[in-house]
Amino acid sequence: MSGDAILEIRDLKVSFRVRRAGRKYQVQAVDGASLSLAEGEVLGIVGESGCGKTTVGRSIVGLVQPDSGAISFRGGEMIGAGGTKLREMRLNVRMVFQDPYASLNPRRTIGDAVAEAGDINGFFKSRAERSAAISATLTAVGLDPSFAARYPYELSGGQRQRVGIARAILPTPSIVIADEPVSALDVSVQAQVLNLMMDLREELRLSMLFISHDLGVIGQISSRVAVMYMGRIVEQAATRAVLDQPLHPYTRALVAAIPKPDPTKRILGAIETGEPPSLFKRPPGCAYAARCPLASDRCLVDVPQLRPAGTDGRAVACHNV
Repeated sequence: MSGDAILEIRDLKVSFRVRRAGRKYQVQAVDGASLSLAEGEVLGIVGESGCGKTTVGRSIVGLVQPDSGAISFRGGEMIGAGGTKLREMRLNVRMVFQDPYASLNPRRTIGDAVAEAGDINGFFKSRAERSAAISATLTAVGLDPSFAARYPYELSGGQRQRVGIARAILPTPSIVIADEPVSALDVSVQAQVLNLMMDLREELRLSMLFISHDLGVIGQISSRVAVMYMGRIVEQAATRAVLDQPLHPYTRALVAAIPKPDPTKRILGAIETGEPPSLFKRPPGCAYAARCPLASDRCLVDVPQLRPAGTDGRAVACHNV
């Protein structure tokens, strides 16, 4: 485990068996991703739909079983852990899901949903303590304690997402993995939920892995960012460095696509309109080559590896930068 990292992922590979048009395929969703999350840090993972970012998050909390690689929390291996060790890790690493309605049981009250992890793990010593914890947690996420008696269908999308966040912080974890937590919300509600998550991170001293397809949102909340494309990390750097001077051609396309009031301040780079290659037939070499303005003959046959690019901790997987 490196430095002060609380979570470390090494060479993670995840594939799924799928059937398409009567044929079976092995789809490589994550192909050798490596990441580390420092204590108190917010690390963003960004990329278009299907790049593997959600699969990384689900692998960390044990919802997806990796093919190979390692995931360690405070130096302890999470893959294959069991018993007390697994319970401790699951209490300390929690997830906020993209669809707050689908992640809530419609037959259970909001109070029961918020207290679920505590109930399963015997966290509460009495009904009074449980009730007080639910009320305090709902208040912390900006909801009235009376919401504990309501059901998911009685809440708005923003309120349900606040409940999703409340579920993730009771009992208080060390790490929260937020999977596209604002993508389904109106813009004004997005800002409220982002501000809430930043406030909770400070108050509870959380480390956070924030997953999004929107680099603009990542820029508001994360201190460091990893850019994913077709299951691989193609660039890692401080968020400000990526926004101001993206190196990988794909990162440049993501930055160019961020709406800006002043077009003269837009990062030069083509806004992507093409589709990524099919996961059912991954091309040899660099998966981005067919869309890349810098692609050379080498890119078509040789997969670029993530390598250091400068002295500021930046890394990039590209033959031509």
